[in-house]
Amino acid sequence: MLHGAEMIKNASLESFENRTQVRRYWVEFTCPEFTCLCPKSGFPDFATIQIKYSPDKKCVELKSLKLYINQFRDRNVFHEDVTNIIMDDLIKLLDPWEIEVVGDFNVRGNIKTVVRAQHKK
Repeated sequence: MLHGAEMIKNASLESFENRTQVRRYWVEFTCPEFTCLCPKSGFPDFATIQIKYSPDKKCVELKSLKLYINQFRDRNVFHEDVTNIIMDDLIKLLDPWEIEVVGDFNVRGNIKTVVRAQHKK
């Protein structure tokens, strides 16, 4: 197995302490090369995943997020589930004040799908 593939396979989300707890602020990530597999056809789905959160005591570590996102590339999963799985995993890891995850999927079969999930403490 190639080194990068092994890193992705063994990846887990990690956090670090929010060192600026004196105020609420927003952290935003854009993942423009997201890919997963359709659970019905097995064809690849491509999307831009946008993550926006207001940290409480923890922040997500960026390299762990990158590897975690790449774990979906060989996973058969519906668009709605992708967005909510990512959100659930980040809520479990971070317990943020607020979070929004948007899955903006490329057109497939003449249909454009955007899934938006939000959560507040």
